[in-house]
Amino acid sequence: MANPQINAVRDMLVSQPRPVGLAERRARLLNLVGRYTIPPDVQIETVDADGVPAEWTITPTADPARVVLFLHGGAYISGSIATHRHMVAQIGRVARVRTLALAYRLAPEHPFPAALEDALTAYRFLLTQGYAPSRIVLAGESAGGGLVLAMLVSLRQMGVALPACAWLSSPWTDLGMTGESIESKADVDPLIQKPYLLEAAAAYLSGADPRTPLASPLYADLNGLPPMLIQVGTAETLLDDSTRLARRAAQADVRVVLDVWPDMIHAWSLFYQQLDAGQQSLESMGAFVQAQFER
Repeated sequence: MANPQINAVRDMLVSQPRPVGLAERRARLLNLVGRYTIPPDVQIETVDADGVPAEWTITPTADPARVVLFLHGGAYISGSIATHRHMVAQIGRVARVRTLALAYRLAPEHPFPAALEDALTAYRFLLTQGYAPSRIVLAGESAGGGLVLAMLVSLRQMGVALPACAWLSSPWTDLGMTGESIESKADVDPLIQKPYLLEAAAAYLSGADPRTPLASPLYADLNGLPPMLIQVGTAETLLDDSTRLARRAAQADVRVVLDVWPDMIHAWSLFYQQLDAGQQSLESMGAFVQAQFER
């Protein structure tokens, strides 16, 4: 049976005029989430994370010694702290941690590896603030999920202590768009399509090979990475980015949970205030995070 709530989200997305140009694309997502609210008990503080703009979100139940570092989606060319603020606040609530959302640099003004450099700077910032790696979680949605995975690979390569775990929500891990679902799910995912992704990938890569492991971490060596939760919907054009990643992580002896949600579209957790499955996916994420802290 079709989910009426996700159908309402689909209708909302389809009713939006298609953006033309970079400025309109950046405004589109902010317009979509403008209806969502921040609970009055959420404390928000801007911070300079060693040169990278960021924002603390603190709920009453947040453990001050534990933190989620969150990287937003937007195909590396859009998205912001503001577009995901409501979801980040809920992440902090269900995981009972502080959250630090990052405004990493966007392409085409700042192509690869600028976003990765900013993300690594933010991780080092947390370490200097006294957070133990075992009390840090990396979390990202869509492009932010791919960026989290690239962070983990980079940190391992540099010999830096890795975080407790990672949450990858609808991650974009293959900028070459070689997954079969990019075509087979095109009719059911109203949020992202192959032409847009190809354009965004070209802007981010700026001539780099789409299989560059730190840009497309599906092709990276995943050995030695911490546990990860991958959440993906069956109606996503990027479904195969998650299923292939889970298989490669398992082959590398990484503890991985692949959580597949029927009928859900790309980044459905973002719509959790009108979508029960979105709220439930965040609660699952919170339970996963708490379990890793307790190990």
